[in-house]
This record gives sequence, C-alpha cells and structure tokens, in this order.
Amino acid sequence: MKNKVYFIRASREEGAEVIARKARAIYLALGLNEKIEPEDFVALKIHFGEKNNTGHIKPRWLTGIIDEVLKKSQRAFLSDSNTLYVGNRSNSVDHIRLAWEHGFTPDVVRIPVIIADGLIGREKTEVKVDGQRIQTSRIASAFLHSDAMLCLTHVTGHVQSGVGAAIKNLGMGCASRAGKLDQHSVVHPRVNTKQCRNCGLCIRYCPAGAIIQTESYVLIDDEKCIGCGECLVVCKYGAIKMKWDEDSRRLQEKMAEYALSVKNHFRDKICFLNFILQVTKDCDCMAKNQPAIVADVGIVGSLDPVAVDRASIDLVLKTAGQDAFKKGYNIDWSVQLAYGEKIGLGSQKYELVEIKDF
Repeated sequence: MKNKVYFIRASREEGAEVIARKARAIYLALGLNEKIEPEDFVALKIHFGEKNNTGHIKPRWLTGIIDEVLKKSQRAFLSDSNTLYVGNRSNSVDHIRLAWEHGFTPDVVRIPVIIADGLIGREKTEVKVDGQRIQTSRIASAFLHSDAMLCLTHVTGHVQSGVGAAIKNLGMGCASRAGKLDQHSVVHPRVNTKQCRNCGLCIRYCPAGAIIQTESYVLIDDEKCIGCGECLVVCKYGAIKMKWDEDSRRLQEKMAEYALSVKNHFRDKICFLNFILQVTKDCDCMAKNQPAIVADVGIVGSLDPVAVDRASIDLVLKTAGQDAFKKGYNIDWSVQLAYGEKIGLGSQKYELVEIKDF
C-alpha cells in the first residue's frame, strides 16, 4: 500500500496568513492532532535559521498549526538542538535569542522555544539502534521526553547530503552535539593550538582521560579518545574542532538510522510537514540570504518521512525541469531515501493527494 502524501500549492507571494491556513489544512489532514492528549508534551521540531538567513520557515506560517495543537495540549513547544560548529546556535542562550530575532517570540507563536539538548548541548539520551552504521544514537533529551512531534522542515539542497528535508531534520536535527559528531566524522576531534586557552575545562569533562595538558595548550590522545565529543561541546573558545571528512553515503545512512531511532520513539504520534518554499542551494545553516533555485511549489505532509521527502524532491524536479539539487552539488541524494526504505524508516512509494479547499 502506498502511503499518502498530502499536497497543497503555495507561494510566498500569498502572504503569511494564507500560508498559515494552508499549513493548518495539511496538518489536520494527517490526523495527528486527534491523537494528542491534554497532558502530552508536543515538540514542534524546526530549524530557526542561522543569523542573516532568510529561507527558514517563518513563524507566522505556523500560527494555524499551533492554534490546533493548543486546543489539544498546552504543553507544546518549538525546539531544535545546538549545532556542532561554534556560532549563534551552539548554546541555548544565543540560540534562543536568534530564534527571537527571527520572530519566534511568545507574542507571535504563543508557545515557548526550548533547545532540546540543554545549555551547551550535553543533555542527550542514548538509544540502542544496532544498525549497520551505528550501534547507539545520541538524541537531544527533550525530544525523547516528549509524547508527540511535528517535524517541520524547509526543503533545501545540502553540501553533504545533496538534499536536506524531513530525514535530515529528524536524524541530524534531533541529535545532540555528540550525535552530530557521530554522524559527521569517522575520526576524533582535534585541537587548534592557536585558539586553545589551556583552561583545562575539556580535561575535566573527558570521560576517557584522553586529553593531555602541555605548557601552552591541550592535545588529544587518539588511542584513548572514544569520539564522544564532550570536549568539543564544553570548549568555550572554539579550540576543539571536528574534521568534516565523512563521505556522503556514510553520512546519509547514519542520518537515516538516527531518524529511525527518533521515529520509533514516537510510534504513531509523529508527522512530517515539508515547506517547499524558497528552496535554496544550501541549508538554513548558511548565514546569508540565498535566492531560490526553483519556483515556490507548496507544502506537503505525511506520516512517512521517506514518502514526504520523495514527494518533495519529485515536485521540485518537476517544477524545475531538471535536477536542481544535483545542479547545486553533484551528490546522490537518493541514498538517504533508499537506505531509509531498506531499514524500515518509510517507503518511497506514495500517493499524492492534492488539497484544494482549505
């Protein structure tokens, strides 16, 4: 049986109020709202956009969805996890301030912003996976303490996975900083000795005793390092670096396994909405305004993350008349879909149901 993917045409030119009504229509069609209980914690997983980024989902596009969720539970919240790289979203204080700057304030969205892995990204829960790529996923704790999830995704291209959509938002976006390191790198972190202040904080947090303090800086002993990423998380000066050396296939497969561990937690109380508006070459982690690589398409939704991503990509390719994602980066984005299907994350076969009345 093909999984249903609901679709409604939309354009940024219609304005936030119309887009909000259309997003609400997609959400209600999925049936998740009927399953939410009054005491449920409901996580609205989103990417707030890096500073100066303009492609991210706009807060006023979500007001209709939030209205419906609040009718069922007052414990809803918007959330993301901290970034692996040092910047405006690498700790909760700066991350929340940036969300406010982008309009995700209480007067607009009426629900709080909570960063799921805590102040500096250390709050994680390990989930047994036993996959081909990973044995244990490291998920930001607040997500796994929630009862339901709405995975709200801005579809974009991506420098490492070719496409960034629901699978990436669920797998990479819900991972703690240690989980992001796990997916991105097959080697241990390294120390930029010029940036190291030799404060010793990383030594206190290293569970493997793998960090050595010299007279001027610290070093990491590769033989002892277990790759947990604790040193990277706690360093306040950006002196601990990761190596962005993960090949695309391995990254996409790890991402799918992480996504499955999150989806399995919520069982039937999770849904996926993809916004195919201002689709850009790069993801919303880019701190700049980017032009769209294809005309606005609309909003799609499903209970299946693989199906909703497959449908999103098909709609983009049809609208563009070419593979607009591969034009940006010559990466085989289909790996995450095929592997996700293989491990039971979802199916690439879908039935597109267009909504015209809303």
